[in-house]
Amino acid sequence: MLKQIGNAVIRRQEKEILQIEPWGTNALRVRATQLSAIREEEWSALLEPENEELKISIVLDGMGARIENGNIRCELMATGKLKFYNRRGELLLEEYDRNRFRKEIEGEFNSALEIDPRTFEPITGTDNYRLKVRFEPSDGEKIYGMGQYQQPYLDVKNCRLELAHRNSQASIPFALSSRGYGFLWNNPAIGSVTFGKNVTEWTAESTKVMDYWIVAGDTPAEIEEAYANAVGKVPMMPDYGMGFWQCKLRYQTQEELLEVAREYKKRGIPLDVIVCDYFHWPNQGDWKFDEDYWPDPEGMVRELKEMGVRLMVSVWPTVEESSENYHKMVREGYLVRSEHGKAIGQLGNAAFFDATHPDARSFVWEKLRRNYYDKGIELFWLDEAEPEFTGYQFSHYRYYQGTDLETGNIYPKEYARMAYEGLRQAGQENILSLLRCAWAGSQKYGALVWSGDIDSSFRSLRSQLAAGLNMGLSGIPWWTTDIGGFHGGNIHDEGFREVFVRWFEFGAFCPVMRLHGYREPIKEPIGTAGGGKHNSGAENEIWSYGEEIYAVCRKYIYLREKMRPYITELMREAHEKGTPLMRPLFYDYPEDGRCWEIEDEYLFGPDVLVAPVLWEAVTERKVYLPAGRWKNLNDALVYEGGKEIIAAAPINAIPVFVKEGTLDYLFETAK
Repeated sequence: MLKQIGNAVIRRQEKEILQIEPWGTNALRVRATQLSAIREEEWSALLEPENEELKISIVLDGMGARIENGNIRCELMATGKLKFYNRRGELLLEEYDRNRFRKEIEGEFNSALEIDPRTFEPITGTDNYRLKVRFEPSDGEKIYGMGQYQQPYLDVKNCRLELAHRNSQASIPFALSSRGYGFLWNNPAIGSVTFGKNVTEWTAESTKVMDYWIVAGDTPAEIEEAYANAVGKVPMMPDYGMGFWQCKLRYQTQEELLEVAREYKKRGIPLDVIVCDYFHWPNQGDWKFDEDYWPDPEGMVRELKEMGVRLMVSVWPTVEESSENYHKMVREGYLVRSEHGKAIGQLGNAAFFDATHPDARSFVWEKLRRNYYDKGIELFWLDEAEPEFTGYQFSHYRYYQGTDLETGNIYPKEYARMAYEGLRQAGQENILSLLRCAWAGSQKYGALVWSGDIDSSFRSLRSQLAAGLNMGLSGIPWWTTDIGGFHGGNIHDEGFREVFVRWFEFGAFCPVMRLHGYREPIKEPIGTAGGGKHNSGAENEIWSYGEEIYAVCRKYIYLREKMRPYITELMREAHEKGTPLMRPLFYDYPEDGRCWEIEDEYLFGPDVLVAPVLWEAVTERKVYLPAGRWKNLNDALVYEGGKEIIAAAPINAIPVFVKEGTLDYLFETAK
């Protein structure tokens, strides 16, 4: 019934097999199933822990057990209920158990509800289950991380979150608790989590196994670093990723894109990356340039490199029936299957390639290599990474690795893996790909995630701040957003111009500073074939918004350039330790209770505090400064920390404070 095998404690009780084992320093992995055995799943986000000296203690005590690994201890009750403690004996997390038969054994509850902590509900006709796992709530607890949701809440306690990807929503099921633990729901099934006032409940709609990982830490940084060790870290950001990126929907021709880059060069404005967006191809799934509009890719890349600019090219995972690759991909099983009917129609008149299929990944990479990489293009924008199924009918699709309900959230990670492994094989290092979605561990494949097709408004900007901070805490330090938002911004509208300039100022203090959007008024398409069938937005270069805004944009691009040495060190720390570049104040000041309350300012590394303007018609705002002395980047005045101040925020500057004695070279730019 209860035994120890190696470092694992295994409990067999009626239908359930439960396994608890050390998994890295101060961490435990917990799995359970009602199948005949616990299987090793290909989709697991957890890496094999390094061979290191762990301080492990296991005690089997009658019908219960206790397992310790460094700073974390798990107590397995005779009923099968689990409790987790830190090294000081403080309760971190315990399962929720409301069964009247428990009282005689544990003496805690006498409940007629008969609710077990772990519920496996069989799915008829399969060997899968609908799984629910419940934990007791804790008064005053705050929960952070969990990926990217379009809402302004940094603390997601008392929120219900869908565990599924959508355009602008990335489900990364890692929760950082103010109680001193991190929790990874290691399961890519479609589901939900409720961090309720009365219960915390995780649900997987279709799965064979319960699998989660929990770590104890004295500080948020300690927890985040342990999590990064468990699931992987980003590569080192290449130097060209740290400057300014220019993009719009969409440059319709090679000459139009080159003219924009030439204008930046002429004006002496630093530009690191320019992006060729979607429908530069003849058909979705051809994965090549339409020669009518992009006649000389090699020459384009060569001219851009002479200007010091890298070209990024958009790639979609969609395949139209008219594509030259469609019929082979159908025959080989390289497309995502629909449970009923043809694969066509998953998005408009196209299907998606199956990124969970290793041979499909190799097939698509070979097309990218031949048609882009061999022409000098080393940067890929892997769009539609959720993937964006029409209607998000999760029960209707099936992958090589399983049904969408069972494994759907793994797709963006495998999509990033496709480009990463192809580029590695081609000899590239420090690999970076831009994606619209991610899952736990995507970062190790060089995933730079942006927040999707969001609207151009202050309301949306407020949500992006929460999204970026929680993505960093979810293990994704490379994050960016469409400066100005994606939808609905008219370049001649004064209201949008205000949104745009405030977003641009914020963008200078994001891990990647990237301008993008589908601006109005929309332009008519050029030509009638291939990409020419699709509209182009209005101009979206920094000089498109008038001289006043142009001056602000230029100022912040130069400031970004000045920060390169600092950003390089932040990127190195992200690569080596998993540290997020942008993070809440409590990350560096966990002992300051006020820092756990602040949700509208953040730290960009340890030495820069940013207080973005998130509301219209604001010319000053409150700023809380943690302990220490802080120098205002805009006027060089020094303030004592540990208190709140009122900071000026004219349209050409957001409040930014630098820890005194650091980054003195920035103040020359700010004057």
